[in-house]
Amino acid sequence: MEMLLGFIVLLGCLFLGIKHGGIGLAVISGIGLTLYTFVFHYKPGTPPIGVMLTILAVVTCAGFLQTSGGLTVMLKYAEKFLRNNPKHITVLAPVTTWFLTVLCGTGHVVYTMFPIIYDISIKQNIRPERPMAVSSIASQMGISASPVSVAVVSIVGFMAAAGYTFNLLQILAVSIPATLIGVICAALVSYKRGKDLENDPAFQEMIKDPEQKSYVFGENESLQGKELPSSYYHATIIFLVGIILIAMLGNFPDLLPHFADAKGKMKAISMTTVIQIIMLLISAIILFVCKTKAKEVGNSQVFRAGVVALVSVYGVAWMADTYFANHMSILKTFLGSVVTAYPWAYAVVLFFTSKLVNSQGAAVAIVMPMALNLGMDPIMVLSFIPACYGYFFLPTYPSDLACIGFDRSGTTKIGKFVLNHSFMLPGLTGVVTACIAGFIIAHVLY
Repeated sequence: MEMLLGFIVLLGCLFLGIKHGGIGLAVISGIGLTLYTFVFHYKPGTPPIGVMLTILAVVTCAGFLQTSGGLTVMLKYAEKFLRNNPKHITVLAPVTTWFLTVLCGTGHVVYTMFPIIYDISIKQNIRPERPMAVSSIASQMGISASPVSVAVVSIVGFMAAAGYTFNLLQILAVSIPATLIGVICAALVSYKRGKDLENDPAFQEMIKDPEQKSYVFGENESLQGKELPSSYYHATIIFLVGIILIAMLGNFPDLLPHFADAKGKMKAISMTTVIQIIMLLISAIILFVCKTKAKEVGNSQVFRAGVVALVSVYGVAWMADTYFANHMSILKTFLGSVVTAYPWAYAVVLFFTSKLVNSQGAAVAIVMPMALNLGMDPIMVLSFIPACYGYFFLPTYPSDLACIGFDRSGTTKIGKFVLNHSFMLPGLTGVVTACIAGFIIAHVLY
């Protein structure tokens, strides 16, 4: 009975936190921690300090990238690529937003791409819903394939904490091709979805009004033809070199410094520590080479969003660890056999937890340590990394709402029954196919 009441407290805090979002989710976790400690007399768990510090370093570096103009360079070339291939926008746009997220570690870069995708599709007489909805999905799927995202950094940290030796490159070797396959499949099912614009009575009725027609087909701001300062390009190069360096060190651990552990055995420093050091180094180089104003970094969109994610992981992970750690023996008895016999159950739990907390990093922090402690095969955990993206299920996430707002044609929308929204089909297709691909790739490689 007491275990059930504790679980109700956990769910209650999550639901209450969702209403306030972001940092609100983290601080409301304090209610759960207080009840667990002073009412239920649970021993407080341990917040994932190593994971949090890594997230902080990554977020800081991403903030310097945006403030220095390096992100603008990436967006400029992304736009050029799409405008040079307008007829294939439904496939190329989501691949582009996925790639940008992989590079930058955050899906928030998609906001700048939405007007570009809309402009190209409407001028090609392509239903904007097709490339725009799947591009929103793709931008979030790229999070679990990025070496500098909160979710992937968290996976690296939790794997290390559980005693498994999977390095960053081994994790990305599964998640990058798996999520890319998922994105392409989602794009293909979107290729002909919905009515063509000339056969859509709602759209045709809208553009009968000259003012509305002008609004629908109006011009969008473009980065093409704009001269960017050389410092912008320097920032981009520095950032990409840093990413390559992390990948190399992750793949060749012999290059890392080795130190004696408690037993006197020489061991390489952890990749979480390496990521922290390199990210701070990149930030420092960008600061000096590009003469970035450090005071402005804190105001950048990427930094603010990252810090919110960091605080969310802190509160949610600490609360979840407190509950699960105090019931681990029971959970191992009842859930361990289920997870072992039906590994897909882990993917389902991860998917809906992501929807509950609206964060891939927070979902990983809640579900993954529990699964590893229950004895779940780490290869199965790697297989289902894409399942940490489930918050498209209800169209409440900022990128989805922004996508609807940027589509001036009105084709990207929330349906009358809420669940029949523009993001459901590409989202389910992308996540399911990515999980299947991840399962195959992980078992072939490991």
